[in-house]
Amino acid sequence: MPMFKRPDAELYYEVHGKGFPLLLYAPGGLRSNIEFWGPAADGTPRSWMDPRVALSDRFTVISMDQRNAGKSVADVKPDHGWHTFAADHLALIDHLGFDKFHVMGGCIGGSYCFEAIEQAPDRVAAAVLQNPIGLWENADTWSDGVKLYGETVRARDPSITQDAIDSFGRNMFGPDFVFSVTRDFVQACKTPLFLQPGNDKPHPAHTSEEIAALAPNLEVQKDWRGPAHLAESIRLVGAFLDRHTPKA
Repeated sequence: MPMFKRPDAELYYEVHGKGFPLLLYAPGGLRSNIEFWGPAADGTPRSWMDPRVALSDRFTVISMDQRNAGKSVADVKPDHGWHTFAADHLALIDHLGFDKFHVMGGCIGGSYCFEAIEQAPDRVAAAVLQNPIGLWENADTWSDGVKLYGETVRARDPSITQDAIDSFGRNMFGPDFVFSVTRDFVQACKTPLFLQPGNDKPHPAHTSEEIAALAPNLEVQKDWRGPAHLAESIRLVGAFLDRHTPKA
């Protein structure tokens, strides 16, 4: 089982395919882990593609369980936040020997994409934002997510204090918009973006509309969910990433 060791974490990851690297950030909120790309536990297909399968014919697809999700375990400190996850992501890419890379994120993964661009703008070649989260009439969604996260983490390691969990939660979901970056950042973002919009409470249509209105270098696939749009979603995302893959 491939585990990447960090000073305060052990992170599970998988690598599929060959080609220019594509780092995936799975859906699932703070439970973001590899399993959310595949079918549900009862075998029901997701409404989105599994990039590990759909895109590994042309990219080195790297998927991972985020810290304290799936098989990954980590400490939680009061100053932890989006930058903590981004440090994990960049360290994993370094560990695998890559310089530039694409990112693709579902749900919370859209905010991880933005944070990666903010932290390493010269390394992220392009980003696919699928169903991005945001703050819009849904503050309870994020407070409930932090509560469950804290219960899970503290059941495993009671030395992690509730105060640390609460501070972490404020750092993650205290800001507005997409949480990890500001509207000004998105408006100035030159990285090519491909947006598959959200349309429900955790992934508000309003947030996707704001991203689309602000980002200067963005393409949108409005209809992308479900089997009727799966093949077109794979084709468009693959073509977008191909266009923005640096030429050797």
